[in-house]
Amino acid sequence: MKVICVFGTRPEAIKMAPIVKELKRRKNIETLVAVTGQHRQMLDQVLKVFDIEPDYDMNIFKQGQSLSDITVNSLTRLDKILEEEKPDLLLVQGDTSTVFAGALSAFYKKIKIGHIEAGLRSDNLYSPYPEEANRRLTSVLTNFHFAPTKGSKENLLKEGFDEKNIYVTGNTVIDALKYAVKKEHKFDQEILNELDYENKKIVLLTSHRRENIGQAMENIFSAVNDVVNEHDDVEVVFPVHLNPKVREIANKIFKDNEKIHMIEPLDYLPFSKLMSKVELVITDSGGIQEEAPALGKPVIVVREETERMEGVLANTAILAGTSYQKIYDSFKSLIEDQELYEKMAKAINPYGDGKAAVNIIDIIEKEFDLK
Repeated sequence: MKVICVFGTRPEAIKMAPIVKELKRRKNIETLVAVTGQHRQMLDQVLKVFDIEPDYDMNIFKQGQSLSDITVNSLTRLDKILEEEKPDLLLVQGDTSTVFAGALSAFYKKIKIGHIEAGLRSDNLYSPYPEEANRRLTSVLTNFHFAPTKGSKENLLKEGFDEKNIYVTGNTVIDALKYAVKKEHKFDQEILNELDYENKKIVLLTSHRRENIGQAMENIFSAVNDVVNEHDDVEVVFPVHLNPKVREIANKIFKDNEKIHMIEPLDYLPFSKLMSKVELVITDSGGIQEEAPALGKPVIVVREETERMEGVLANTAILAGTSYQKIYDSFKSLIEDQELYEKMAKAINPYGDGKAAVNIIDIIEKEFDLK
């Protein structure tokens, strides 16, 4: 059989890389990789880490591109690829505009669709935006729903999808992370080599979500700033997103705090290494909520809702919202309460054991009678 893997952003590439690697190990499957290039530089960095050479690069990225631009350009260019290759199955991962466009393009050609990381739901169509809509629209078109957790499966069942087409597999982000942290790496940004990870409580902060920009982000940064100022042994590393609005708020609140180290964004490999060395993580990212618990790092989620409630229920994460007081209290508690910290650090990660890619490809082989 012939499979085409379609992805276009850094997070998709990270989570699709173990799938591509496992597919290429199977002698009875011809595997092609088509990237939209929705992210450009960040995507290329991940492809290099995992040694993946795309068969097709649609290279749609342009400065100031809109969501409509991404969707239309992906659809148009992928249409030609599918017409030429006529695959038996198209695989997409996650919830970006590339994912929805890929699924829609395959649907138009009556090609079967496998959705990796299916069934995540925040129950707010505009948060995260546009991801929540993308994943819901993709589900409607999908033939094989590869749900990372039982909770994701339950979401799909509630929406009326047939249980026989839903498979709980674990999350491929854990597969990728285990691969990355094994690699030897020295940080290019020297401050990361100089930090005292043994004797200080080094905290990793990431924040970039569209819906948080403005007062919510000011609340997040102010709470972090105040807790750091109150504790001599706490320092924060903040890889600052390239969005100028994020940088403006960060500079306004953190500029005079020498214990908050604002650095340039990190590639996947150094970011994974840094995450393995810190005390805990404060984030509004999705994937980090899955990755950090695999490394025994408690997570404070600074969002009003999360589609990854499994971590909150498993006690690997605290959903702190975006109010100053809740973030301040959550951060302060994890820094000061060693019992709470240990309980979260040792909680079982609900997102799998690093064998999700093998599980998914085994299912594909079975469903297409290749075994």
